Amino acid sequence: MSKSAKSEIAKMSFEEALSELDRIVSQLESGQAGLEESIEIYERGAALKNHCEEKLKAAQAKIEKIVVSPNGQISTEPADLS
Repeated sequence: MSKSAKSEIAKMSFEEALSELDRIVSQLESGQAGLEESIEIYERGAALKNHCEEKLKAAQAKIEKIVVSPNGQISTEPADLS
């Protein structure tokens, strides 16, 4: 995959990347693309998948949960979503 394609994907929002990934999956499942085109599409799909995973990890790192201590003090700490 070219640097410009990687740069283009890096600028995408999660929603944009997920939407394109969905289109790629549909296209591959249809079997309409030839072998070379399928390989190119698959590579772009893999890059989009990685981009989406990175966006989700970044969002997860930002999420905090509210914690109330035994003495009633309220604070926040990183949420454990795994």
